[in-house]
Order: sequence, then C-alpha cells, then structure tokens
Amino acid sequence: MSNIYLGYHFSVEPKELGSEILIAELGEKPFESFIETDNGFSAYIQKDLWTEDILNDIYLLTSPEFTISYTVEEIDQVNWNEEWEKNFEPIDVDGKCHVRAPFHPKTNAEFDIIIEPKMSFGTGHHETTHMMIQHLLETDVENLKTLDMGCGTAILAILAEMKGAKPIDAIDIDNWCYLNSVENAERNNCNQISVYEGDAALLKGKKYDLIIANINRNILLNDMQHYVDCLNKNGILLLSGFYHEDIPFIDASCTEKGLTFVKKFERNNWVSLKYVN
Repeated sequence: MSNIYLGYHFSVEPKELGSEILIAELGEKPFESFIETDNGFSAYIQKDLWTEDILNDIYLLTSPEFTISYTVEEIDQVNWNEEWEKNFEPIDVDGKCHVRAPFHPKTNAEFDIIIEPKMSFGTGHHETTHMMIQHLLETDVENLKTLDMGCGTAILAILAEMKGAKPIDAIDIDNWCYLNSVENAERNNCNQISVYEGDAALLKGKKYDLIIANINRNILLNDMQHYVDCLNKNGILLLSGFYHEDIPFIDASCTEKGLTFVKKFERNNWVSLKYVN
C-alpha cells in the first residue's frame, strides 16, 4: 500500500460543533486521523483508499447551518509526526489526569499518560475520550478484569491499569491503532494490557468486570449483545461515541438486555453513559 496520504484541510463555522459532527461523519470513511487547526481541522486518508466521491454523502457539507470550505494536499507519511508535534496539545481532565506527548513537560497530575501521537484516533482531545476518562477517574476499578473495545491509542486501557484494573484486553480493528496501542502500553510501563487486532468476534468465551467501548452508535448497537454476554454480574459498561439524540436507541438496547443506567456525561452534544449489569 502507498505511503502517500491526502490531507483535507477544513475551515468550519461554527467551529466546535461543526468540527465534531463532521469528524464523526468522516470517521465512517477511511480517514485515519484528525488534527484540530485554528479554523477547523485537518483529516488524513491514504491515497490508495481515496475515491472521487468520498465526500458526496457527507450531510454536514450541505447543511445551511454551517459554513464549510476545504483544500486538499498530497502529503508524505514521513511528515506525519511533524504535523502532530506542531498541533498536539496536552490534555488535562479534571486536574487528575494529564495526557501528553513525549515532548511535553510532566505535570503533577495523579495520572500522567504519555501518548505517541501517530495516526490513530483517541488522543484525548475528542469529547468522547475526555468523558470516558471522567468515568474512569470516579470509578473504583481495582482488580477488575477490563476490556477496552475500539481502543484507539489505548489511553483508556492505560488509565484503567494505572487505577489498578487487571488484566486488561485492548482491541481495535485498525492496524495503526493496534500498533500504536502496543507502543503506548509499553511507553507507560503497562504490564497488564494485552492488545489485539480484530472486532467483537474476539470476545467469544471472554468475561469482564468492566467494559469500555468508545466507538460509534451503529457499531455499539450491533455489538451490544456481545458486550452484555461478556459482562460479569455487577459488571460495569461504559459507552461513548454517539450524540445526545442517540441516547434513546442506546438506552433501549441496554435496558432490554438487562442493564441498569447509572450516569451520563455530556460535552458539546456528545454523550457518555454508564450502565451496570
């Protein structure tokens, strides 16, 4: 496969809400990474996976509520880390968890997570990752057998281990995410995390006390029965990757399978829900 990427540089107004929705739509395409910019964000896709009609069914581009323009450039993969380093800022969650790149200075946060910001999604900047970190910060996960499904950069798995969860399985269908998660687990001296490349088919016969699934609505609904089948009695299910408007669908799927709603976080119309078995 080619090492050449196409960079789509979007200018979005209003920026915050528009960027979040547009990133979610592009996330259904083969775009691999997103970087926030002053006026919007940049999205990157391997040239071999690009098609001329790739933006044709992106609803937000035709919405009268947003003003969106973009330019496209060809970019060598070798420049990728340089792009990240220019744009990646450290994240602070409630003063307790600090997510940073190796080139950022260490703080006094209780949980200091170092992420090599490569091509995988989930650096902590996205609203959903931020809320999942909030859930983990206030949840006692000591000795809980844990699954981080759709692990991205493995931030959530790393935080779970730092809080005492063990053992931990981290799974992602994307090869970049798999490789980056392995590297990040090692970088943070984690020895309880096993990373796997694949989907919910890997869950057959597994049992967990805590399942973290930050993916998207359609995949969550499709795989919900797998999660419930894997969840031990009194187990915890943390979900995110969807909007406020999706809550009725997610909640109906969870409650009809015997789960009990506990708590909700919401940021800029993105939602994260906590259930127990």
